[in-house]
Amino acid sequence: MSSRVLDELGYYLLAGAGGSGPAALIDEARRGEELGFGTAFISERWNVKEASSLVGAACAVTSRMRIATAATNHNTRHPLITGSWATTMHRLSGGRFTLGIGRGIAAVYDAFGVPAVTTAQMEDFAQVMRRLWRGEVVLEHDGPIGKYPVLYLDSDFDEDIRLGLVAFGPQTLALGGRQFDDVILHTYFTPETLQRSVKIVKDAAEQAGRDPDEVTVWSCFATVGDHLPEELRLKKTVARLATYLQGYGDLLVATNGWDPEVLRRFRADSVVASVPGGIDHKATTDQIEHIATLIPDEWLEPSATGTARQCVDRIRKEFDYGADALIMHGATPDELEPIVTAYRAGA
Repeated sequence: MSSRVLDELGYYLLAGAGGSGPAALIDEARRGEELGFGTAFISERWNVKEASSLVGAACAVTSRMRIATAATNHNTRHPLITGSWATTMHRLSGGRFTLGIGRGIAAVYDAFGVPAVTTAQMEDFAQVMRRLWRGEVVLEHDGPIGKYPVLYLDSDFDEDIRLGLVAFGPQTLALGGRQFDDVILHTYFTPETLQRSVKIVKDAAEQAGRDPDEVTVWSCFATVGDHLPEELRLKKTVARLATYLQGYGDLLVATNGWDPEVLRRFRADSVVASVPGGIDHKATTDQIEHIATLIPDEWLEPSATGTARQCVDRIRKEFDYGADALIMHGATPDELEPIVTAYRAGA
């Protein structure tokens, strides 16, 4: 196997809910680095996927691969805690850490009594982090992230830490182009949505006086080869998309220009309504097979499925559509190995 590092490819550690537990991250991180992935991403969940713990473990057991959060939320930690954590990981890893943030789901914030995240807050946060990492003292800050008499880490700091942003709508995409180094798109974006998103990011970067080529836009692309059992494939495709439709279906449907009537029928379905939580975690195989009849094939098309070669061919189209890099989403390194091998063979 070629030893070239596949800087343009990433994957998620503890993909999905991380059902096998956080300890699985150790082997997944080592295995991903062995396969040559450029970046391993960590998506925080408020159970046993607390981001700072997982990032530390991933950095400790790898030596070359970049470790990125995609995403954590800026408003669940004091900015000095986040800034210190990022600097600690940056130095611990030899400069391999990317702090990636996202907006999160407003309904979850409401339930937990946490104010919803705004675009202005994420921009303010990015600007404050850059200043802290340059060793500045931020006095009497009064901005979207809040009021702070003093924010300060260390005057000796001069850290070049990458910032990432998980982006969905046009305002967030434009923010990514203005202020961030990496922009991570959502899964199941159609080719047209991908092309439009890339243009928004790159145009915003140029308008902000930045080099658009310095902002990396990642396609987050469900990658589920048919070497996996059918039951597992359904869970990683149909059930995953169905879970997105549960959480923010209106946004995804509007973004992709899909038929809202299909979403209405999906929500009205008795089987969908009977699942006590996220479909990808809680639904039975029989339920998922039924739900598959509710989702049009075209909605599942923006994904890599079929043989390893077919997966690679579809992945390469994402680069043709304008993505700078691609996350093979929803699978472990072992599950992705045949596809990575085929990708290398065609490189």
